[in-house]
Amino acid sequence: MARIVRLMVFFVLLGLLALPAFSEPEQPARPGNLLSGPSALAGFRYYLAHPDQAPDGLQGRFQAAHAIAVHARAARGHAGNPRAPFGDLLNRDSVGLPQNETSISDCTSNPKVLLGGTNDYRGIIDPQGNFTGWHLSVNGGRSVANEGLLPAVEVAGQPVPSGGDPVFVTGKGCSLYGASLNYGSGPTGETPSAVGVYRSTVRTATSCPQGDSNGGLTHPACWPTRKVVDVAGPGRFLDKEWMDVGRSGSAGEVVWVAYGDLGEFNEEGNEESGIIKAVRCRADLTGCTAPITLSAGQRVAEYPSVTIAPDGRTYITWGEFFGDSFIGPAQRGWLAVAEPGSTHFTIRQAVPRDELIMRGGIGTLHANDFRTGTMFKNTVKLVAGKPRIYVTWERCTARVQDTICEDPKIMLTWSADQGRTWSTPRPISGGGDNYFPELDVDPATGAIVGAWYTNRFDPVFHNRQDVELVRLHNNGTVAQRQRVTKISNETEADPLLGGAFIGDYLEVTANRGRAWVHYNANERHVALLGEGLPIPQQDNYLTRLHE
Repeated sequence: MARIVRLMVFFVLLGLLALPAFSEPEQPARPGNLLSGPSALAGFRYYLAHPDQAPDGLQGRFQAAHAIAVHARAARGHAGNPRAPFGDLLNRDSVGLPQNETSISDCTSNPKVLLGGTNDYRGIIDPQGNFTGWHLSVNGGRSVANEGLLPAVEVAGQPVPSGGDPVFVTGKGCSLYGASLNYGSGPTGETPSAVGVYRSTVRTATSCPQGDSNGGLTHPACWPTRKVVDVAGPGRFLDKEWMDVGRSGSAGEVVWVAYGDLGEFNEEGNEESGIIKAVRCRADLTGCTAPITLSAGQRVAEYPSVTIAPDGRTYITWGEFFGDSFIGPAQRGWLAVAEPGSTHFTIRQAVPRDELIMRGGIGTLHANDFRTGTMFKNTVKLVAGKPRIYVTWERCTARVQDTICEDPKIMLTWSADQGRTWSTPRPISGGGDNYFPELDVDPATGAIVGAWYTNRFDPVFHNRQDVELVRLHNNGTVAQRQRVTKISNETEADPLLGGAFIGDYLEVTANRGRAWVHYNANERHVALLGEGLPIPQQDNYLTRLHE
């Protein structure tokens, strides 16, 4: 209970400091608890603006949060933006606030350029209230050249701050791209909600401002090109975007973004409608298609993954949920394929319906408290000149009392005929609890790599966390397995988040025989907001390994 209270107070503070500049109309009373929906942060922001609408027993905490916020703002200095790395640290955070949900991409022509992203809780002390962090290295990940928070985008002439779910990709000539959710402070489904795409260059991102003495990390000059690819309709909320950049036939270099369009929120705040949509933009973001619906006929579809493959085709995978919401008991994986240069997709099933796929929402691991959920991630490799599609996800060894997932395995299947047929799914993890898998293909060597969190190095309790990297044969079997982390992480050590949230994914990128894994852990000791003793807290780390 103490951890829950601590998390509540933290996010109350977060919501207050993240309120956008525009005001929103008073909202009618709503049933249920908006903190349990698809975006807890949106619920917190709403209750900060309307504390009388908060769940019973929380109104006082929301009303008292203002005093806490004032104190945090007074302690928000960044101590000169320290540059000395701690191990594989990929941030300059000196105030001890969390970073999670890590994305990473390297520049194909110059892998010294690495662009990462996080949910960066230094948004609490950012005067503009943005929460999507970016972290740029130009020396192969050994240090941070610059970092910051993605700025707000405009929706109907009003600024809407960045709100996490970061995805960062590099394009031709090491051009830099970012994608983020952007939303306001109202309740989910009743607040401005958009998907923003950003573009910059290495020169711009390294020469623009680097923080300030007041703790501000938002500098719009770092990301001069910004595009809103979609805005949620009435009663809807856009969630979990994913993005890739690459050459697609006659269309040339393009940006593909896919995301969930959620709605019909029930009394518990969970969506009963989820639509997968995709948008293609020009590389310079001067124009984009209208949103393309991919999940027609599916009631609840969420969590897309996007790959523009070497053959110029675009591949998008996602999950369909059964049970009328994303907390339902069973899922199925889908694949959409567009030919080079095309915006028309062929839809096929990738993973059959399965009640042991790791659940989101109310599902938990048996020895950890943080939120989990399955995303069907994909990558594509040319094998003998033909594209082979690899899809990965999590499957529980057993499910207890409907919600407890025991010893989830990382599963893999592949198709060599555009998704018409698939290999027999097989586990590629090495035992214990495994979750949040990601795949990539080295464009220089053709190596297929995968990375995920694992608790298998804690054989007694299955609680402490490590990161594992594997190299796969073309048939999906494991050729090599490496432990990424030097010590096991205690996921419950962060003073604010406790063990409640570590993000929903990590990411790996590979090039020229090396792989970089971007993850979070609680290894570094920092005094929280300059007070008390240096204690372990959540940071993002980037570790480089040979494949």
